[in-house]
Amino acid sequence: MSCENDEIQRRIDRMNEKIENANRIDEIISTTEAYTRTERHLEQHSDINEPDNIRHTKEIQEKRKRDVENLKNKIVFGETFGESEYENLLENYAATEEYIEKNSDNLDKNSLKSLKRKQENREEKMNELK
Repeated sequence: MSCENDEIQRRIDRMNEKIENANRIDEIISTTEAYTRTERHLEQHSDINEPDNIRHTKEIQEKRKRDVENLKNKIVFGETFGESEYENLLENYAATEEYIEKNSDNLDKNSLKSLKRKQENREEKMNELK
C-alpha cells in the first residue's frame, strides 16, 4: 500500500510541476509582451519623455529581462535554481543597508535615491527567488 501511495504522490508532484511550468510560460509570454510594448513606446515617443522617466522605464525593462531569464532557468533546471544567487543578493542587501545607515548623512540625494532603488530591486529579486 505504501508503494502505491508513493507512486501516486510522485505522479501528483509531476503534475504539479507541469502546471507550475505552464504558469511560468504564461508569465514569460506576458512579461515579454509588456517588454515589447514598452520598447515600441520608447522608440515612438522618446523625444517627449523626460530623462528620469526613460531611466526608470529602462530599469523596469531590465527587471523584465531578469524575470524572463529566471523563469526560463526554473523551467529548465527546476525550483532550486538560483539559491546561490539568493544568498549573494541577501549579503549585498545587508552590506548596502549597513552602508546607507552609516553614510546617509554624507551622501547626496541622487546617490541615496539610487542606493534605495537598488535595494528595492534586490528585495524584489529575492522575493522572486524564494
